[in-house]
Amino acid sequence: MSNSSGGTNFQEMLKTWQNNGLYQDLTWTGSFNDYLNLVKRNPKITRNAFQRMYDMIMEAGIDKYTDVKKEMIHYKFFDDTANSGKDAVFGLDISLMKLVNVLRSAALGYGTEKRVILLHGPVGSAKSTICRMLKKGLEAYSKSEHGAMYTFEWVDEGGEHEEIFGKGIRIFPSAMHEEPLLLIPQESRNRMSEELNRGLKTDFRIKIIGELCPPSRYIFQALMEKYRGDLDKVFSHVRVKRLVLSEADRIGIGTFQPKDEKNQDSTELTGDLNYKKIAEYGSDSDPRAFNFDGEFNVANRGMIEFVEVLKLDVAFLYDLLGASQEHRVKPKKFAQTFIDEVIIGHTNEPEFRKLEENEFMEALRDRTVKIDIPYITKLDYESQIYRKDFGPEKLRGISIAPHTIEVAAMWAVMTRLEKPKKANLTRLQKMKLYNGKLLPGYTEDNIKELRKETNREGLEGISPRYIQDKISNAIVVAQQSNGGSVNPFLIMKELGAGLKAHSLVSNEKKQDFLDLLNVVRQEYEEIIKAEVQRAISADEGALQRLCGNYIDNLKAYTQKEKVRNPFTGQDEEPNERLMRSIEEKIDIPDSRKDDFRSEIMNFIGALSLEGKKFDYKTNHRLHKALERKLFEDQKDSIKLSTLVTATADKETQEKIDIVKTRLIKEFGYDEISASDILEYVSGIFARGDVKDKN
Repeated sequence: MSNSSGGTNFQEMLKTWQNNGLYQDLTWTGSFNDYLNLVKRNPKITRNAFQRMYDMIMEAGIDKYTDVKKEMIHYKFFDDTANSGKDAVFGLDISLMKLVNVLRSAALGYGTEKRVILLHGPVGSAKSTICRMLKKGLEAYSKSEHGAMYTFEWVDEGGEHEEIFGKGIRIFPSAMHEEPLLLIPQESRNRMSEELNRGLKTDFRIKIIGELCPPSRYIFQALMEKYRGDLDKVFSHVRVKRLVLSEADRIGIGTFQPKDEKNQDSTELTGDLNYKKIAEYGSDSDPRAFNFDGEFNVANRGMIEFVEVLKLDVAFLYDLLGASQEHRVKPKKFAQTFIDEVIIGHTNEPEFRKLEENEFMEALRDRTVKIDIPYITKLDYESQIYRKDFGPEKLRGISIAPHTIEVAAMWAVMTRLEKPKKANLTRLQKMKLYNGKLLPGYTEDNIKELRKETNREGLEGISPRYIQDKISNAIVVAQQSNGGSVNPFLIMKELGAGLKAHSLVSNEKKQDFLDLLNVVRQEYEEIIKAEVQRAISADEGALQRLCGNYIDNLKAYTQKEKVRNPFTGQDEEPNERLMRSIEEKIDIPDSRKDDFRSEIMNFIGALSLEGKKFDYKTNHRLHKALERKLFEDQKDSIKLSTLVTATADKETQEKIDIVKTRLIKEFGYDEISASDILEYVSGIFARGDVKDKN
């Protein structure tokens, strides 16, 4: 789109992007009677803060699934799809289920609406992220059709009531963005509620709870006196308007965090006098001379987040008690003022322990619903955090080798796991079980037992922030000295080096974590050895021939027949040496060989009855055994060890290039990382370290 001078007409572009219909909806205004008609058509516009937040989460959708025989719910709201997953929360479904259950109970009026929701957990466990998502969600929800909400303002268009509104004031907004139904006098509320609820086809019922804030109450009473109780004339000064929540504009969303005690007082929560207006209104107790702009006032109709809430001075915590239990705050020189908001605080472990030990804070503990937000203990979810932060779109010119993110996540998760009480189980195996991998001798019931026997699992260990910092460091190093390729060894070096200066980890824990880093290194070596083995033995034709030879001998063995030698044409006994050389690659002992062979023949027979042809790829164990056998047969001819001395002949180099190409195409390596792991694995083979793990 260009203008006459050949440039881009940005003004026209903005007009094209603007949704005029949405703008009209968000700036709707009408009379009080117009609002009552809106309420009759859609009673949910009168929902309280808890009901609104619960509906917002549920309307985003849910997924139900089973995890270790436990029914789970995943709330799609926390995927943050509206922002391309920028603040997505992974692996905390249990904690989020507890949070949503508290909100549901509060929405139904079962008592938790009188509590402070306290998110408790170690640093970097997503407590702030959850609060940030709820705040952003409320902003977006208030702009949607389903989340529409309204407030009001007092209007004196002719300026005839300056003694009530103030000199030169034509519009006096509701100081706390209140629900317009609060304008209905107490004696008329029951009848009005019955009328509004009559004929409703939903389970939702309108309840008018609360009182006007002091300025609105003052204006309402002054107008009632002026018009001798004529409500029609009083309501002629009321203009209802659409309310859009905004943290930036301090409308419906508040955030409070502790500062130096000398520079902070309770007026930050409940508002303060406007000294300029005292002279105009003549009294410091006139509500029009008071700024109802404390965080509790600002957060009315939405939510308030208390950052590190337990670091607050005791005086602030007393305000919190009334706000949660009574839904009221006490501004200076005024009566208690009604508020409708969700109060969410978050804190870390040391601060919460102080609360538990402080007998004077029993009242706060009694009014608190604690929800643990632990670190993630499932590898796949932990990996998702770092893949989100270090995706391709953010790493222009940088490549991350396969398993790099996984290695970092593996170490982070293991530092959070308690040592298993079973002597034959390692933390590495425990991590694999938690991640859904089945290990011999362990069932889902065993995994449930493992989780139950822990005391503080997920509440200690390395935080995601540390991992993110070290991945960032590794990227910088790779840019400067490794051709822009980040590999697991670079990451592990950064993780170990940074641990020495980690102020939140004790020296005893540091040694334990370093030991775990060695465990991760060994596990990674097994992974890349297996991949190189698969790349070397990925000759489809050779695998087919080896499989055919094995099956021919297997069939003859199980049917007590002989095998025809293709070269001599003579019938011979089944080649036991060949069969065992394959079976031993997956640790089939001699005493179990007949069982394994019968299992394979039964598998082939079942496929034959279904009219299907046997393919070795359909049997995972046989596929692995064939690959390992072929690798053993071929590795000497490829002579990987020559990579170490860089003296490969032309024929060997061609074979190595084929293996490298397979690593790039089939496993996601780039040229640099493929060469790196081939060189590293070749060093292992040169030392004779060819032990395989299942």
